[in-house]
Amino acid sequence: MGGSDPARRPGAAGNGPILVAEGDDARDASDARDASDARDASDAKVGKKERVLHTRVPAVLERELKRFADNLRVPVSNLVRTILEDALSVADAATGNVEERLRRAAHHLEKEREKLKKRLEHDPLSGVVAFQEVMLAVPAFCAKCAAPLARGSRAHLGIGDGPGERMFVCEECRPRG
Repeated sequence: MGGSDPARRPGAAGNGPILVAEGDDARDASDARDASDARDASDAKVGKKERVLHTRVPAVLERELKRFADNLRVPVSNLVRTILEDALSVADAATGNVEERLRRAAHHLEKEREKLKKRLEHDPLSGVVAFQEVMLAVPAFCAKCAAPLARGSRAHLGIGDGPGERMFVCEECRPRG
């Protein structure tokens, strides 16, 4: 046993023992808490990175951790630390993958939404069967881009297949071909 196993004391309400570990040292839980408080101030000065973590574990888990640590010939505290580091690493990787997949899916949905929006947009020139170039006698606006068309400027009169308002388009918006 020596200094390689954490100290144990009975847990409350049958939750199993409390494992208290600091590196390879074993301590009673209350001594470890007091020492931890004292270390908080000194760790800031020294820059020590390792911290003490107290947790309750079921007796079955404690036995399994000890058995596994004995088989690997490492202290239980090192085994627990390694398991926690690996679990956090896997969780970070999984979270990163999920975030990237969500970002790609959102981008794809945005592109598809824009395509659908363009298909559903009403084309103001949909009922026009022909265009005739004219010189405007009054100011007007382009039916497609809403650009102002000045009196005396050239524009294209859209001729519809039925009765309706007159429609003018600028040179840039006139359909080609």
